Amino acid sequence: MKRIFLTLAAVAVGMSAAAQSFTGGGLTEESLKEIAGSYKNTAADKALRNALAGTSIATLAVNSENAAMIDTHFSDRVKTKGITDQKSSGRCWLFTGLNVLRARMIEEYDLPEFQFSQNYVFFYDQLEKANLFLQGIIDTRALPDDDRQVDWLFSNPLSDGGQFTGVSDLLTKYGVVPAEAMPETFCSNNTSQMAMLLKLKLREDGLRLRQAYNDAAPKGRKAEAAAMEKLERQKVEMLKDIYRILALCLGEPPAEFEWTRCDSKGEIVSVEKFTPKSFYDKYISEDLENGYIMVMNDPCREYGKVYEIEYDRHVYDGKNWIYVNLPIERIKEMAIASINDNTAMYFSCDVGKFFSRSKGTLDLNNFDYESLTGVKFGMNKKERVQTHASGSSHAMTLIAVDVDKTTGAPKKWMVENSWGASAGYKGCLIMTDEWFNEYMFRLVVAKKYVPQDVLEMMKQTPEKLPSWDPMFMEDRE
Repeated sequence: MKRIFLTLAAVAVGMSAAAQSFTGGGLTEESLKEIAGSYKNTAADKALRNALAGTSIATLAVNSENAAMIDTHFSDRVKTKGITDQKSSGRCWLFTGLNVLRARMIEEYDLPEFQFSQNYVFFYDQLEKANLFLQGIIDTRALPDDDRQVDWLFSNPLSDGGQFTGVSDLLTKYGVVPAEAMPETFCSNNTSQMAMLLKLKLREDGLRLRQAYNDAAPKGRKAEAAAMEKLERQKVEMLKDIYRILALCLGEPPAEFEWTRCDSKGEIVSVEKFTPKSFYDKYISEDLENGYIMVMNDPCREYGKVYEIEYDRHVYDGKNWIYVNLPIERIKEMAIASINDNTAMYFSCDVGKFFSRSKGTLDLNNFDYESLTGVKFGMNKKERVQTHASGSSHAMTLIAVDVDKTTGAPKKWMVENSWGASAGYKGCLIMTDEWFNEYMFRLVVAKKYVPQDVLEMMKQTPEKLPSWDPMFMEDRE
């Protein structure tokens, strides 16, 4: 009995010391000793430490057992020509959206390699986003400075990132032109300095609009209406400065242009004059706003429901981003149907995860961080999203799938990227189906490839989510 008592007492003392060592939340001398003592500094640890002193983690974590290149055969592939290059800009969403339309136009009109002008659409994207911000400041004029919506607006006055609703709203409103009608400039290819100036000016203007309203301190309906009219006039004057910066950096968009259409053999088919809208009507002639739906795989939220992202649009009088949340297998069914019908899709994912730049592959087996570090990384897709460890970061054009002939299940996928022809596998990236499950997030699909039950889901009144939700960052890499 005495021995048992002494043992229990020793345990109690040990527990008390352990509890005391972690009291207050800070690292105490005792807790630090316990933590540091867990590292044994073996010969293997020393070899790893020496290697990491002069080599990147990613290089050392390359899985040599997966060094062979993935089979590049695909059972089903959309016909495309040429690879685009967004250079040092976050316009992947724009390149992707235009690449989807470009592939169809090349096929339909038997064109040689062809590009729409990303610079033309980008000009109006930046102007519209500036207006969206300033109008948002006017709309929240009576809220306090520390209100979360006001803070979010000043934190995000403008960016070069985006998503498919920007493509549909901008093209529907402004049309589109061939690349030669408004070519790229240094600032369109390298957006950071222009963005810095635009955001600096917009934040200044936002403060001035709020100050003007507070100074007016309108009381009553008539006074409020008069104050609003004055703010709207100020906004237009402010947008003149934004237009000037854009025109100097990107050039002025053409109101009219002449385009010579040649076939794939280089023979002239027609020479016509167009406006951007008439070019859109002739060569795209599609209801982008109502002919597509966005589907998403977000395991953090209920499947079968429709969600709307508050304030997530490119154009103030356009549409917020609305999507239906679906299990990954339902999304794959629609993707395969679209590819089988030679129709490319807007696709976005967390491109930086397990990405081998040398091979152009996205594969969970590309890197073995656990064997390198001796530490297990165990979060699933839902947990990674919840903790900001993963989210959609880059848009590309989904163009191919390799389906198992026996089971009908997809084995791998391919996307056309916008990082130039020398990046990845001939300008494309190949992803395993396992990677697709873990890091694919959203897809834009033409309605004719969408099952009836999913179309019925889209009739729901969307649940509105806040604009600062971490899942809904823009595609911008």
